[in-house]
Amino acid sequence: MPGHLYIVSTPIGNLGDLSPRAVKTLAGVQLVLAEDTRHSAPMLEGVGVKTPLQSYHEHKEARATPAIVARLQAGEDIALISDAGTPLLSDPGARLVRAALDAGIPVVPIPGASALLAALVASGLGCDRFTFYGFLPRKGRERDELLREIVALRHTAVIYEAPNRVAATLAALDAAGAGERDAAVARELTKRFEEVRRGTVRELSRYHEGSPPRGEVVIVLAGAGPGATISEAEARHRARTLRDAGASAREVTRTLVEEHGLARNLAYRLTHEPE
Repeated sequence: MPGHLYIVSTPIGNLGDLSPRAVKTLAGVQLVLAEDTRHSAPMLEGVGVKTPLQSYHEHKEARATPAIVARLQAGEDIALISDAGTPLLSDPGARLVRAALDAGIPVVPIPGASALLAALVASGLGCDRFTFYGFLPRKGRERDELLREIVALRHTAVIYEAPNRVAATLAALDAAGAGERDAAVARELTKRFEEVRRGTVRELSRYHEGSPPRGEVVIVLAGAGPGATISEAEARHRARTLRDAGASAREVTRTLVEEHGLARNLAYRLTHEPE
């Protein structure tokens, strides 16, 4: 009989969030795969788990996966953890899970902490439907396309971001037309200096320009709501941004209509409003 692959969530800060089931699972398997063994070893030692550790990170997935699947097929139970939170969410592991399933190996989730869910429920924004984007590309066409997609969403978006790029990402969302949208910036979740700062995208962008956050950061952005994908105030700001960038009146109007769902007469009026 093959073994089981356990996907185990670990704390994102507070060690008290490691469940008894997770501890029992990690202690009972033959191997724990960790994104960074130096990070995970103290956590496991702290809860009395002495299971052997092996590194499994994004640069190692392709070459390490076949050998791990072979051990699972031979009957060993193996657990996968990330540095913090739930594996596979902006962390390695998807390749291993797919390979295990293809080989007929049971994959068992051991739920627990998740930064994206913690930020979402503390944000005060809609939780009934959301899209998780992970880390956005730093630059280029793909980043621009994703920003437009996020601004056009009619439900909540959740983004991971490096602390030194939070202000820039918020400014980019502002420039894309979401400046008046409600948002939250959550940092250091479950840790001593946990903070969830709420406001509009523009307010948060200006704040973090002068006060870069520390620690891991999650940005939560409210959806555009029904009808147009942006409010009239957001559309007015978007029109000004496009004009300042050199777009013609026709191009501005077309963008407001095609990308943001505004009625053509409103888009035309906003395009031609005086500064």
